Order: sequence, then C-alpha cells, then structure tokens
Amino acid sequence: MEGKAMDAEITALETDYSKFDPAVYLQCYYSPQGSHLEREDSVVPWAVKCLHNAFSEGDMKGDLLVDIGSGPTLYQVMSACELFNKVILTDFLEVNRNELKLWLQNEGGSKMDWTPFLKKACELEGRSHSDYTVKEAKLRKTIQDVLHIDVLRPQPLEPNALPQGLADCIVSCFCLESVSRGVAEFTRALTNIGTLLRPGGHLILIGVLGGRYYCGASGVLFPVLDLTNAQVCQSLTDSGYTLSRLEVLKQEAMMEKAVFDGVFFAKARKN
Repeated sequence: MEGKAMDAEITALETDYSKFDPAVYLQCYYSPQGSHLEREDSVVPWAVKCLHNAFSEGDMKGDLLVDIGSGPTLYQVMSACELFNKVILTDFLEVNRNELKLWLQNEGGSKMDWTPFLKKACELEGRSHSDYTVKEAKLRKTIQDVLHIDVLRPQPLEPNALPQGLADCIVSCFCLESVSRGVAEFTRALTNIGTLLRPGGHLILIGVLGGRYYCGASGVLFPVLDLTNAQVCQSLTDSGYTLSRLEVLKQEAMMEKAVFDGVFFAKARKN
C-alpha cells in the first residue's frame, strides 16, 4: 500500500482503536518471528538492551515505577522489577489490560509466551537462562495493578490511583507517538504523564522516528507521528524534563507491517 491509498486508510482508521487486536500485535512484533530477539541491530532487542543498560546504571531505583501505555507487553519492566518494590502497568484499551491481567493470573489464558524475553533479560543480567522462572515469579509479585490511562488528559489516571502520591520512575515505550496527532499533542502528553512523576524522578522513553504506521489488527493499520530527534529533545525540554541521554537506532523498518526511519531511547529527569 503506497501513497494516497495508504494515507486514506490511515486517516479512516486513526481513531478506531476498538479494532485493536492484542494477539495480532503480539504476533507481528513480539513473537520469535517478529521480534528477531537475537539480532542486536533489530528494534525489539535494541530496546530491551537499552532498558537493561538504563536500569543497570545505579541511579534508578525506588518504591514505585509506572509503565505508561503498556499495551499487551511486559518486556519493558523485566529489568525494572529487580529495582522497584512496586510496578503499575497502564493502558487505554481494555483488551490490552485484560491480556496483561491474564498473564498475571497465570492460568494459561495469556496470548503470549514471554519466556524468550525473560531468558534474554536474565542473559543481560549475567544470569543463567534457567533463572527465567525466578524472574517470572519476581515480575508477577512486583506488578501491583493494571490501570486505565489516557495520556491525552491533564490527569491521565483516576485520582488517588497510585499506591503512593507520585512515582519514582515512569517508563513509556512506543506509546506517545502512536496516540499523538502532532508534535504539540506529543509534548502535552509528556507533560500529562509527568504529573505522575516526583520531581527528580526519571523518565525512560522509547519510540519511533519518522513513523508512518503499524499493524494493530488483521488488515488494520494505525498511524504513528512522524518525529525527529530534535523534536523529541525539544518536547522533553518544553514539558519539564532534563534530558540526560538520547540514543538512536537509525534504520528503515526491519519489522513487517510497520513503516518508520528509526527508534530512539531517551533518559531524562523531571525538573
């Protein structure tokens, strides 16, 4: 699909997230075939390693971490669960929250086997792959809740939703650029989620650069904001963060059913 035909379909679907299918999304991007987990130059393993490196630096730990726009995924908190007493997952869509809850219940209803990612996290931490069951148990114990969130609202969570006033760290991967329709809205979303973070707390942000669309259901494409490095940096500054590191994986999409120019990793602190 190219040119006007692709743009017309994206425009038609850009607000129709009721069609989002966690099973299709997970198969496209996080299955063994879609994730290319052993290829360090591919998007998902690059993001996993960036997260591990960030949480290994010794300056991020505390009581509460909130993952913003978790989708139906868990890889983004596998390193963090070793450093924070509580982790809260969040997403706008009920189907994604339900998928996360099914995994937490551990009764066989989840659509995704996260074992390869758990083993990869153990490998990066210098542990045996056989320790993945220990990490899996730690992750389930550390995740306290799965909450509804709307990052486009000034108050993204319901009042008093967090077990303590503010988070020590917030993480958001491939979320804000997927729901923002312009750079101004992306900046507002960063401001909004910042209300959940204590002053001096850390933000870990991963997203795509030069995005066009991604697959979120069979035959359904969802748009992604076309961001540049400079826009990400300026948005972080304008929304009250001090950027400490920005890394970029520059490449055309190696993932099927997605179009973008690269991926960024940003580590920042709330002013």
